Amino acid sequence: MSQSRSAWTEAGPQDLGGGVHRIALPLPNDGLRAVNVYALEAGAGLVLIDGGWALAESEQRLVSSLDRIGFGLSDIATFLVTHMHRDHYTQAVAVRRKVGSRVSLGIGEQANLLATRELSLQREYRPGRFPHLLRTGATALLVKLEAAGDIGRPGPAQDWEPPDSWLRDGVEVPAGDRRLQVIATPGHTQGHVVFHDAEAGLLFAGDHVLPQITPSVGLEAAPAPFPLRDYLGSLRLMFTLPDAMLLPAHGPVTTSVHQRVTELLAHHENRLAASAAAVAAGADTAFDAALALPWTRHNKAFSELDPENQLLAVTETAAHLDVLVLQRRLSSSTSPDGIEFYRQD
Repeated sequence: MSQSRSAWTEAGPQDLGGGVHRIALPLPNDGLRAVNVYALEAGAGLVLIDGGWALAESEQRLVSSLDRIGFGLSDIATFLVTHMHRDHYTQAVAVRRKVGSRVSLGIGEQANLLATRELSLQREYRPGRFPHLLRTGATALLVKLEAAGDIGRPGPAQDWEPPDSWLRDGVEVPAGDRRLQVIATPGHTQGHVVFHDAEAGLLFAGDHVLPQITPSVGLEAAPAPFPLRDYLGSLRLMFTLPDAMLLPAHGPVTTSVHQRVTELLAHHENRLAASAAAVAAGADTAFDAALALPWTRHNKAFSELDPENQLLAVTETAAHLDVLVLQRRLSSSTSPDGIEFYRQD
């Protein structure tokens, strides 16, 4: 694999110094190819930031990577998980069943974890029943997703067992000699947290601040009312901390959290302006606005996205339109069948 935007996905641990190792674990899709977990040496054992997706290939990669730094699965004392998406949470739960590691998760994830577990127990997965998806006007897309069957299905109930402890904003958790401050950063999910090592100048950022892409907002089993508003507030919160090295869940390690946050805020200002322009041009639902907008850094048309990414695009567009309503740049109303319509006053 060439030294390119995807070089960070290569197998094998990367020594970041000071007993911190980045391990890229594989993901089963063509979009996000890998997720970073961070192994922190903590005395005779390890603390892992995030766990990966519970897949045989991922566990094998984790085992081989830990072996190269002189550890095994049984040395993992604790998983500190940034949020409950399956590529971060489910392998932590699976390893706990094998070796007894403890798993900790932000307390703001309680509602979504419960809702996701309940969905996993349903015999039929019907995204068209969710009010937060129906309101986008994406009726045809939801029918397509239901026909596809597995898209968005949360997986087996055992993947969504509760953590051993819930993390609250502002507490400090030990990782050997390190003290990591838990900082609540709602937006990507309601209970997303980052872990700040002030002494070493490190931010374990999960999906909150990503160096190459922007995280999705608004696609959860139990979504927040205004996820983009929350996300933008959580981004600005990073400026209250000293600048730090960015250790993201997807993408390479970079030197400045603040620089990337500035870029992300500018990106969302541009998307807000583009979303408002789509409504001014006649789009009156989140689905119609998403059709009018370009997607990904390659400026793809909506029709070029696969169905799962089309759903992400629609929910992200809805989140931007809702912020425009909060800013009084648009107004909205809900039809009797639950669809949200937007207009420029």
